[in-house]
Formats: sequence, C-alpha cells, structure tokens
Amino acid sequence: MGQADRPPSDVTTEVDGRVLGLTNLDKVLYPATGWTKAEVVSYYLQVAPTILPHVRDRAMTRLRYPDGVRYDEPREERGGTTPPPGGAFYEKNAPAGTPSWVPRQRVGTSDGVIDYVVVDEPATLVWLANLAALELHTPQWTISSGTVDDDGVLDLPGDEPRAGEPLADRVVVDLDPGAGMGIVETARAALLVAAVLAEDGLVPVPQSSGSKGIQVYAAVAPCRSRDAWAYTKRLNATMARRHPDFFVASMSVEQRRGKIYVDHHQNLAARNTIAPYSLRGREQPSVATPVSWDEVGAVTGPDDLRFSPEDVLDRLAEHGDLAQDLLEQDRPPLPPAPVG
Repeated sequence: MGQADRPPSDVTTEVDGRVLGLTNLDKVLYPATGWTKAEVVSYYLQVAPTILPHVRDRAMTRLRYPDGVRYDEPREERGGTTPPPGGAFYEKNAPAGTPSWVPRQRVGTSDGVIDYVVVDEPATLVWLANLAALELHTPQWTISSGTVDDDGVLDLPGDEPRAGEPLADRVVVDLDPGAGMGIVETARAALLVAAVLAEDGLVPVPQSSGSKGIQVYAAVAPCRSRDAWAYTKRLNATMARRHPDFFVASMSVEQRRGKIYVDHHQNLAARNTIAPYSLRGREQPSVATPVSWDEVGAVTGPDDLRFSPEDVLDRLAEHGDLAQDLLEQDRPPLPPAPVG
C-alpha cells in the first residue's frame, strides 16, 4: 500500500450517531504481522453485532496494549491475574476522558469500589479499540440481576448468600494444560468435560482461547456465583477421579505437568474470562473463538483451533454465532449439590 493509499492517522468518525475521534490509526499493534490499530477498530466494528449480546450487562475488564503486542513467549492470562509483558496493562476503572454516553457501573470489591465500563453498543467497542484495548474480559454474572445500594454501588457477593447480589447466568470450565500438554490434549479434555456437563442437563459450548487453551461454557438459570464455583469445583474432582492419568485436581504447577487442570476459580464473582470473539494479545492476531464440537473432535495439530480475525469474520458469515446457546432465555438450572 502506497503512502497516498493509506487511511489518515487521525480521523473523526460517527458510529450510530456517536462522534468519535480516532488517533494513530496507522500505529502497528501486532508487529509480527504489521496489523494496525485501524484494522483492530475495523474488526471490532464488524464483529459488534455478534459480540455485544455476550458482553452487554457485564462489567468489562480491558487488557490494553498502548505500545503494541510485545511477547517473548506467548502465554495464557486467566481472569486478569497474570501481569502481561511489554507495557500492556489490565484496566478495570473507566479511564479519564470516558465519553459521557458510555455506561458505567460502580462495583464494590475487596479492593474497593471499581468504576467499570459497560459495553452495550458498537461505538463503545470502537472507542475501546482506539485505546488499544485488544482483549475484553467479563465475569459470569450480570449487572441487571443485582441490586445497587443508595450510592449506586453493586456489591460483589461473599461466601454467604445476600439479598440483591448479582447472579451468574453461565458457568465456565477453563481447561488449563500443564507442561507438555497442547491443544490436542486440551481438545480431548474438552470432550470429556462436555460429556459430564451433558449428563448434568447442561448444554456445553466450546471456545478456543486463541492460544493452546479451551474454555467450555454452559448457560444456567441465574444462580449465585458461589454455587457456580462449587459446581465446577465438584467437576474438577470428578474429572480427576474418573481420569487420574489425564486430569489433576491440584493447582500445583509441578503436579499439573503432563495433565489438564479444570480451573473452577473463574466462576468466582471477582474473576473474569476472555469474552467470545475478543482479540488476543498474541504475536499473531488471534481471536477467542466459539467452535463446534465436530471441530474439537477433529483436532490433530497445534493450529487447528487458532483463528485470525479474518477467519472469524468469514466463519460468522458462514455459520453464524456458534455460541448462540449461551444466549438462550430458557436456561437449565445448576444440578443440586449431592447430599451428605
């Protein structure tokens, strides 16, 4: 592309009636491929109709890369707990200069009150893309299911039930491969986990993390985050008991070597997971992509469930939203905890 063919670096645009100033559009955010901020903005604008139903009504944590993606070794970040390299940072509070039309929700946490951004329209996605917010992470609970106090704060729940606490409407099984395990083994683990979820009356939905991991989601009737956590904790123990040579129940790095850990902690109210169709901050532009169970069963190599933004847009045109089951209104209840 010649200099005269390139889009201007700074522009003012309008998205559904919202006027936005976009800056440094020619800035390269993925140096390995030359992918620019303009391409990030374009992807999020195109995927907006599909991603918005999965993230609206949820507190949004962003992983921003103001200096672009700089990874020596790509790795998984789970729930905003692992510090990213290269000047990237997790952002929970709405930044200075947040437009007045962007919804926000104050949430009381163990770290104090956080002023979260809520993403409910395409313009907000474009605004975040302009801030180099490549990754979008959300919790399993919804804002509207809870009750705010007189100061407009929605308090996260603790161990004990509390009237008005926000409720989870999905569970997530985050399959964490230990050393020596890759996407082939993780895909097998996803199939085994899906069988147990189906036994429990849930509809499992697989998602490639954009690296070597897989998450398995399932929509559930609104429930306490603690109950969702307890259910997946039991699932962790079940998988380790049924398949001791393949799954491990311990978080110990050494014990997880050569095995798959079912990370149940992502269901806690204070945690979050990568949103469906979010970009990932990897060396190559990749996307956390809902996939079919046929695709999971057919995995034979490390790149079988790795999709570029262009791939994802083509997949949406061909297949629609493969995570549509997470949006169904008729949701099965969590199985009750065993007695005794």
